[in-house]
Amino acid sequence: MHLYQQISRNKRKTVLIVSGFVFFILAVGAAITYTYIGDYISGIVLAAVLGGVYTLFMLSSSTNVVMRMNHAREVRSADDHAYLWNTVDSLSLVAQIPQPRIFIIQDASPNAFAAGTSPKKAAVAVTTGLLDRLNREELEAVIAHEIAHVRNYDVRLATIAVALVSAIAILSDIGARSMMYGSRGRRDNKQNGIILLISFILILLSPVVATLIRLAISRNREFLADATAAELTRNPNALANALRKITQSNQPVKEASSTSASLYFADPLKKKAAGLFSTHPQPEERIKRLESM
Repeated sequence: MHLYQQISRNKRKTVLIVSGFVFFILAVGAAITYTYIGDYISGIVLAAVLGGVYTLFMLSSSTNVVMRMNHAREVRSADDHAYLWNTVDSLSLVAQIPQPRIFIIQDASPNAFAAGTSPKKAAVAVTTGLLDRLNREELEAVIAHEIAHVRNYDVRLATIAVALVSAIAILSDIGARSMMYGSRGRRDNKQNGIILLISFILILLSPVVATLIRLAISRNREFLADATAAELTRNPNALANALRKITQSNQPVKEASSTSASLYFADPLKKKAAGLFSTHPQPEERIKRLESM
């Protein structure tokens, strides 16, 4: 598949997934109030307000919070780390975005991530393991991948996804508590009984479904960033080689948490589980796509 076709396809897929996410959170809100009081409109309003407020709160959170969470040290000038500074600067020019802030994490595991709610407020972090193990072309490719996340607003998307998952968790907890005290929903006919049953099931399964949607967004944006990085560097093989080196390392990033794991270039926790609950697409699939460009 042509590079631009892949980028376009991934963007369309992301829009569909986010739209499904929003629809799902509204459905959960409707299910809760229908189960408890027999009215679904108030639940839709509740979900929209809760999701909107929580998302705005998350977006207003500083990038510094994520960097402190991962114990990252800021590189404030080229004197601190000339090659890293100049690489981020040149790739930012190619991507036509402001230069992000640069951070280094003292950790032997090779990895990197980007954070921030917009290109003007973005930051890129790399581990010392990444600087030590990758050659210049590979390091440039990984940084291009993170710059791509910034340019494509993927990090903002990830923040919104986390916020919506949190909102769904709150709503499902409210729903579970309401079920404990009994439902006052209408049960005067068979149709209402079926709707009530569907509402119960939706409330019970909502945390799992929400997590799957968030992970789908995370995996999809990795493919998009890979394609964009190949466009920026004109060297998809360098990114494929970097991905091999990073995934061959069995060392987890000690400072990474499950909260920030989806931001990283590759799974920093080195979990063996794959499939639906993986935070990243399979490296073999990413490498295959890169080598086909």
